[in-house]
Amino acid sequence: MKVQSSGGRQLLSVVYLVAAVVIILPATSSRWRPQWLWREDRGVATHLHLFMHDVLTGPDATAVDVVNGTGRAFDVAGGLRFGQVVVMDDVLTEGPSRSSPRVGRTQGFYVFSDMNVPALLFCMNVVLTAGPYAGSTVTILGRDHITQPLRELSVVGGTGAFRMATGYVLWRTASWQFRADAVLELDVFVHTRPEYLQSPPPPLHHRPPPPTVVVT
Repeated sequence: MKVQSSGGRQLLSVVYLVAAVVIILPATSSRWRPQWLWREDRGVATHLHLFMHDVLTGPDATAVDVVNGTGRAFDVAGGLRFGQVVVMDDVLTEGPSRSSPRVGRTQGFYVFSDMNVPALLFCMNVVLTAGPYAGSTVTILGRDHITQPLRELSVVGGTGAFRMATGYVLWRTASWQFRADAVLELDVFVHTRPEYLQSPPPPLHHRPPPPTVVVT
């Protein structure tokens, strides 16, 4: 009898435990999500289709060599070299023509940073000046192998409507005249969190105190 009573108590304990799990799971399952899934269930995606005009010659040049590469020359016309650095303030338009409506500018620099192939390190801000996102920016960083038909770069941040942005850019060369003019087609896919859209910046709780000036 003692053995049967002990077994009955064990079975009853298991039944209670299963019932408790069944009751608790519906209340907690909606919160049990990996942190990296926030883009899928709470994110906002924006697609920007833009054309960037990189002009290196003439009075209206928007890209300027600041360092001449001294490394080995690449196997492309004109002898581009490892180490060359260019600073740019390029026009962004809706279409591939320079006369298309302007929507912003790309401001930053690119460096020939691969010793073996003409691949660039691109670092730039997309500064939007027209449309619903005027005043906002998207920061892009990545590798651009200029001889490949399609390249992918990263969205690493933004401001305004694109605060705390992530994403990627599909990058194509629409036209290119060596050392004169290049038109690049950008498909920018920006992911943001809705709580950051159209909201004021957070307060600076940890702003450092102003420096103390000591006059002697």
